[in-house]
Amino acid sequence: MGKIISYCGIICSECPAYIATTNNDDSEKEKVANIWAKEYNAEITKDDINCEGCLSDGCVFNHCNVCEIRKCAKENGVVNCAHCSDYSCEKLDNFFEMAPSAKIVLNEIFSKIK
Repeated sequence: MGKIISYCGIICSECPAYIATTNNDDSEKEKVANIWAKEYNAEITKDDINCEGCLSDGCVFNHCNVCEIRKCAKENGVVNCAHCSDYSCEKLDNFFEMAPSAKIVLNEIFSKIK
């Protein structure tokens, strides 16, 4: 299987929530939930760690359901944000401050398609 790249540039196929879900590993889901709860100062339980990737119409991590970047990309029908005519927008730029590795991924894609 190749890399699954989310709209925002996170590599879903390398995400611990995605991996725990695809492996149906409750122990790993618990570990991810504990780490993310501390990291993001949020209530996250192992039941929240069910994600088939941002591009999926199936189960996604709770935040994905309210993610403005995901919503915008789906509305614009792009493969990911690097394919958007408005790349890189303010929403992404703010996100990139928190996830610089996502910026690297999308910039690489953008440089190949422009």
